[in-house]
Amino acid sequence: MFGKMAIRRLLAAAALSVATLAMAETGVTDGSVVIGQSVPLSGPAQELGIEMRLGAKLYFDHINSQGGVNGRKIKLLTLDDGYEPDRATANTKQLIDKDDVFALFGYVGTPTSLAALKVSNPAGVPFVGAFTGAEALRMPFNRLIFNVRASYGDETEKIVEQFTSLNVKRIAVFYQNDAYGNAGLTGVEKAMAKRDLKLVATATVERNSSDVAAAVKALIAAKPDMVVMVTTYKSTAAFINAMRAAGSAAQFYTVSFVGSRALANELGTAGAGVGISQVVPFPWSRTVPVVRDYQKLLAASGNGRDVSFTSLEGYIAARVFVEGLRRAGKDLSRDKFISAMENLRNFDAGGFAVNFAPGNHNGSTFVELTIIRKDGSFMH
Repeated sequence: MFGKMAIRRLLAAAALSVATLAMAETGVTDGSVVIGQSVPLSGPAQELGIEMRLGAKLYFDHINSQGGVNGRKIKLLTLDDGYEPDRATANTKQLIDKDDVFALFGYVGTPTSLAALKVSNPAGVPFVGAFTGAEALRMPFNRLIFNVRASYGDETEKIVEQFTSLNVKRIAVFYQNDAYGNAGLTGVEKAMAKRDLKLVATATVERNSSDVAAAVKALIAAKPDMVVMVTTYKSTAAFINAMRAAGSAAQFYTVSFVGSRALANELGTAGAGVGISQVVPFPWSRTVPVVRDYQKLLAASGNGRDVSFTSLEGYIAARVFVEGLRRAGKDLSRDKFISAMENLRNFDAGGFAVNFAPGNHNGSTFVELTIIRKDGSFMH
């Protein structure tokens, strides 16, 4: 039989265990922190999800090999949404309600991210490093959302600035008929209005579709000197090929979300001269520390994939996320993580500056313009 003293000790230990469980944050144990991700791993936009996850995993696996963050290894749970909002909603519910994730990370796309936020915001789950530049994730301010990349407004301003300075004024927009496309269209319209200019025409394509015939007919009639495209790689390639086949001599420029490597592969030699705005450093650079680190881990991974802008973005976003975890300390909670992220002021992520603050969760405005060469490589 237990004595009274032994029983008291058992009861005290049980009470302490219950208290510890009550204080534990969702998705956090002494040895791990679980984060969730929903991206397209299948369908016409699958390269975007595959690359984004790849880059993030490179860094998370590297950190885990060194013992994790404050003794915790990072577990990334990735679900396939096919770049469809309804599937992103279902995935987000599963990640939060069943998988008990600490945070959501590295989602791909505007419509899918906006669908996910309708689930994650009420649950109080941080949403970090999404592969989208939409203003809807930036305004109004949301304490749970951290954007590592520049916005579509930043990208389209840079594109319009470049070409209007060369006296190119007959500009049209080909955009995806959803929240992503509309975000890019708005960015171009604002940049044009700033210069007292208007678009000569606009045309759309449906998400996950390459049916561009109507768009080509409309834009050929408008005779633009330049077309800004706010679409993904499959529909973008179909559109460029069809426009050229119809006799257009327009310059084609698209924003970073297109999936640069995938677009170059889709176009082949026809990609020569197509421009893409980028929000991360040149992935083939040997002078930027974060790029060198990324290249080294990618080569060591043995997955056979070449460097790309998209996987580099995933890598950088993961690096920023890990720094937030590190600064949040051993006693990790969502609130402490958010506060730690807000204190990443002028954080040097290896030659890529990230600057968060309370009231400003937009980490970067970096934009660089690139062009595809005939051999499918890029110049900047």
